[in-house]
Amino acid sequence: MKKKIYVEGMNCGHCVNHVSEALKEIGAKDVAVNLESKIATAEIGDNITDDFIKAAIEDAGYDVVKIEKV
Repeated sequence: MKKKIYVEGMNCGHCVNHVSEALKEIGAKDVAVNLESKIATAEIGDNITDDFIKAAIEDAGYDVVKIEKV
């Protein structure tokens, strides 16, 4: 399922890489992170909860504002 994740705290290319890697580590595919819009999109399995996604990104040092199905 495609998810749109609104992320606060990113301000450079390294931040984008950290968020992207955090999502890939939990099994996300087709990950795209946009620094300007502060939105990450990814294909994420149905077995991965929004809370798990949020925890992975917050462990990388960023805040998740909202997660939506696309």
